[in-house]
Amino acid sequence: MVAVSVERLVKSFGSLVAVNNVTFEVREGEIYGLLGPNGAGKTTTIKCLMGLLDPDSGSTHIYHVNSLENPIEAKKLVGYVPEEHQLYDSLTPRELFEFIASIRQLPKDKTNKRIGEMVKALDFEKYYDSMIVTLSQGNKQKTMLISALLHAPKLLILDEPFSGLDVRTSKIIKDIIQIHVDNGGSVLLSTHVMEVAQGLCDRVGIIDDGVLVGEGTLSELRAQAKEESATLEKLFLRLTEQEEEVQVGVDALREALSE
Repeated sequence: MVAVSVERLVKSFGSLVAVNNVTFEVREGEIYGLLGPNGAGKTTTIKCLMGLLDPDSGSTHIYHVNSLENPIEAKKLVGYVPEEHQLYDSLTPRELFEFIASIRQLPKDKTNKRIGEMVKALDFEKYYDSMIVTLSQGNKQKTMLISALLHAPKLLILDEPFSGLDVRTSKIIKDIIQIHVDNGGSVLLSTHVMEVAQGLCDRVGIIDDGVLVGEGTLSELRAQAKEESATLEKLFLRLTEQEEEVQVGVDALREALSE
């Protein structure tokens, strides 16, 4: 079964075409990485998939549910962690989780047990009853992640989930992602951290200036770029045509720092 289907997606903002005829799918039980430079169109693609933006054309489906025509049904299947923290600052995490559980009509005992386990795993107990406005970026990210996992979704959509996290928490989140997939779930992951993408993702799609410029497993991308042993970082720079740009910058820095 296909967990996510994005077909010929186009989204413009005035004269700027942010997403240009993008097509890809996330298969059930896989971790799919959506990679690209800043401003490439990753977050816009995800927001269209989540029904938060209306595309100019194209279609998006989550487990065969049209996310534009049936946004509520689609959202029931998804745990979404956006790039921007979207939280109620005047609540505590406990109050937020209780609010989300009530909106989703989740069974209280089972949900409280699930929350307790995640709070403990993420070393979050001492912040559980603090107002969200007082939390660090990393602890706000933990709050978003727990909120996304409360209803045991089939699909996780994570937009830059490792931002602001320490090494321990990053490792736990990687484990959570893997456990989710091992239990039959699927993951759409957007990240700038190439080492994370290379270590976690089964397949990746590389988007640049709104266009999907490469897609596949690491082996398939190496074949596409004609680089048999290249890292994902090198392939990313090659496919987004940034290699020369990076080298010019490094050379300029080397010269400046050697003076």
